[in-house]
Amino acid sequence: MPLALLALAIGAFGIGTTEFVIMGVLPQVADDFGVSIPTAGWLVSGYALGVVIGAPLLTMLGTRVSRKKMLMFLMGLFILGNALSAFAPGFGVMLIGRVIASLAHGAFFGIGSVVAADLVAPEKKASAISLMFMGLTVANIVGVPGGTYIGQVAGWRVTFTIVAALGIIGLLGLAKLVPEQGRPENGNVRTEFAAFKNVQVWLAMAMTVLGYGGVFAAITYITPMMTRVAGYPEGAVTWLLVLFGIGMFFGNLLGGKFADRALMPMLFTTLGSLAAVLLLFTATAHNKALAAITLTLIGALGFATVPPLQKWVLDQASAAPTLASAANIGAFNLGNALAAWLGGAVISAGLGYTSPNWVGALLSGTALLLSFLAAFLDRRARRTSGRVVAGSTRTQAEPTPVPIGH
Repeated sequence: MPLALLALAIGAFGIGTTEFVIMGVLPQVADDFGVSIPTAGWLVSGYALGVVIGAPLLTMLGTRVSRKKMLMFLMGLFILGNALSAFAPGFGVMLIGRVIASLAHGAFFGIGSVVAADLVAPEKKASAISLMFMGLTVANIVGVPGGTYIGQVAGWRVTFTIVAALGIIGLLGLAKLVPEQGRPENGNVRTEFAAFKNVQVWLAMAMTVLGYGGVFAAITYITPMMTRVAGYPEGAVTWLLVLFGIGMFFGNLLGGKFADRALMPMLFTTLGSLAAVLLLFTATAHNKALAAITLTLIGALGFATVPPLQKWVLDQASAAPTLASAANIGAFNLGNALAAWLGGAVISAGLGYTSPNWVGALLSGTALLLSFLAAFLDRRARRTSGRVVAGSTRTQAEPTPVPIGH
């Protein structure tokens, strides 16, 4: 495989680390800035909202320059945002830094996937894309727990300084290893947006927002939940996040394996199981062993929803695969922002640190209901039109789905 994939994977590793590591150091950040934990949760919501805005906007603007230059620009934004967070004199400045870093997130994965696929022979495109996204997966097994440990020992500012340094390494790798591929051909923007007239596209986005949002309702406040409810010492949060990352890794693999075989049944199973496990977490969070097991299951079930949700979106928006890919990353992060805000709201209302789990179960359960509706509309459309739904069979002209790690 080309060394350029390593540069892309390093960028993905840094982005994955900065997105999730904030959850491990949230109490320290809150204490340093003198704000409540729910208020500090805006650092999660702000990042997620930045992805929602930046993913489609920067992806479309990226058609004006070469993909390599755009990737380097995005990594520069990432470095600037994390450096600003690391040296922020106040909470507001850190929030701005988080938003700046987040603007690069969606477009990097969208454009990076295209670059990765173009680096190899046609029969190896999926493997190349998977290698880039491996950086995101590894971030949740190594980068996030490691960053949490460093933050607890040396301070959270050191964590964000190291993440910015990772960005510099990624930028240098992109400059040195990624070949110039020329400016991509401009697509028909009107055609891209016309695909969103399909109600199924909006249902798919809603399933993504609510389904993955269920995970973030619990995970955003996992540190206080594990330390103040389950009774773990603060240092244990590091290996607990490792368990969550391992769950993510295997869940993503299983979700991808079964999504092509039976997409909607896989989606029904994962969303239903996720809602049930989140509901169960309100009870198991009071026991150390059960809390650790449940946390691993949440990671597995949460990321098992990613491949079927992503594939369903691309199937329903087959006329606009580029914009759909970026918009779906935005949808995942819109769910993150919504869930983090709702989780903070129920904690602020005095319902306790396990109350975000109820929110998560409600969000995932609602996504399950929407998946039933989407399947019903899909079957009715096939009966009435007598046509094959886009994505149920594939032709050479159709784009290869881009796997999304988060």
